[in-house]
Amino acid sequence: MTASEHLRFAVDGTSEVSALFSRPTNPRHLLVLAHGAGAGMSHPFMEGLANELSAASVAVLRYQFPYMEDRRRVPDAPAVLTAAVVAAVRAAAEAAPDLPLLAGGKSMGGRMTSQAAAQHPLAGVRGLVFFGFPLHPPKRPSTKRADHLARVTVPMLFLQGTRDDLADLDLLRPVCAKLGPLATLSVVEGADHSFHVLKRSGTSDSAVLQQLVQTVASWGEKVRV
Repeated sequence: MTASEHLRFAVDGTSEVSALFSRPTNPRHLLVLAHGAGAGMSHPFMEGLANELSAASVAVLRYQFPYMEDRRRVPDAPAVLTAAVVAAVRAAAEAAPDLPLLAGGKSMGGRMTSQAAAQHPLAGVRGLVFFGFPLHPPKRPSTKRADHLARVTVPMLFLQGTRDDLADLDLLRPVCAKLGPLATLSVVEGADHSFHVLKRSGTSDSAVLQQLVQTVASWGEKVRV
């Protein structure tokens, strides 16, 4: 397990948030990783993901959105969330100026990262990684949340479970196809939105986590140069 360094950085000059920076011995790139709507950067999934990515030679900077830093339940306005993404990318570049950058996150964190990238290219970021892109609310299928992806100019990796009730794959596949070579869809059989699998599936959450990490690591090599 790689030790994490505690950092803080300002968001739009109005607030300060915490971050955890994990750098393995020989990192290949650095992933700027945002949390989902209901849990912060220290959630077990985020912790496990960061540890396994570090073991696969991927440095990770996890960070809090302002509402989570302040222990508020309701997420910040989109403008504040995207400002936090931009600030986190800047902080990552300062922490490891020698490493190629990737950015993304779990669920809402990934979507806010893509919205930030759609507004203005994220400086130094070579690709976006979505751990369960929340295409639509549960039982309300739609692709409206994906409209902004057409304005993203870097490669995107979608990691999606077949039981994800926030992303109907019959809707997500055409979205990715429309994005062309910039989009890569990696389907995780049997996983839900939290990447949990049923016991009868014949696999385990830890195996799913390894699948996610190896997919990110190999995809990252393709966008590294």
